Amino acid sequence: MAAKKTAELIPLCHPIALTKVEVELVPDANAGAVRARATAATTGPTGVEMEALTAVQIALLTIYDMCKAVDRGMTITDVQLVSKTGGKSGTWRRPPA
Repeated sequence: MAAKKTAELIPLCHPIALTKVEVELVPDANAGAVRARATAATTGPTGVEMEALTAVQIALLTIYDMCKAVDRGMTITDVQLVSKTGGKSGTWRRPPA
């Protein structure tokens, strides 16, 4: 739902007809963390990285909201774009760390 609302939440983002949005949440018990990954797609000629980033942030805020009674000191960190295709800038991939 968050990916669909990106144009309403972020100034100058235009509405995009999304064909797919997937959010994956993976608990990491050793780190006491939840890792989130979002994938978004469209058949249009534009990239959908803002929609994927919005989906991740809102998913993590939802986890925070559900867990704040246990730990209000949680942090949301290291949200980053991994790769994108489409749009004027074409394909981009984050270099390996």
